[in-house]
Amino acid sequence: MGPDDQAPRTRGAYAKGVARRQEILDRAIEVFAQRGGSRTSLRAIAQEVGVTHAALTHYFGSLDELLVAVYRESEQSSPDDAADEAYTAEAPAAPNGPPSGATESVSPAEMMRISAVENREIPGLVQLYSSLVASAVDGSHPSAHAFVTSRFARLRDELAERVRDLQASGAVRSDIDPGLAAALVIAASDGLQTQWLLDPSVDHEAALRLLDGLLAPPR
Repeated sequence: MGPDDQAPRTRGAYAKGVARRQEILDRAIEVFAQRGGSRTSLRAIAQEVGVTHAALTHYFGSLDELLVAVYRESEQSSPDDAADEAYTAEAPAAPNGPPSGATESVSPAEMMRISAVENREIPGLVQLYSSLVASAVDGSHPSAHAFVTSRFARLRDELAERVRDLQASGAVRSDIDPGLAAALVIAASDGLQTQWLLDPSVDHEAALRLLDGLLAPPR
């Protein structure tokens, strides 16, 4: 058997492996959407997912790596994309403002509010995210730490850029630091999300709208 004969077999095995991993991941998302992200063993999760412990270990290595993979896969879009889609679909044209579908005026707090609305449709994944953050802070879970740290950095960059754009248009106060404003919006959204998990009466959306008002220039 020559190299040309071996290559198709290798590609076929790889493709099957990718498909099998995705199949397991899809089932794991369903499980975590129901159960949340409470700490448990990889063996127990394998039983819930319906695969062997060896299979789960082969494709994901550790419980933290599985949790990160599940959350990454479950993220439908970035805050920018979510805000753009929701604004285009739902927001009417404001009097003397941008036409419907214009995304430049969507504030960082509004972007996080839209994401929060989507997240609350699947409370288990909100719990999973909270579990990942707790594991990252713990310091003994490198996969969770790398994921959460990278996510926060990406969100701060994206939201800070949006703040700069809004400052240039006069929609956000010019005397605040964009990076700090971005960090504040993320902290507020995540903290409100945690409060909502503990007490569903907490109005996450109204609180973020209040933050928008605080960041707006005086009229």
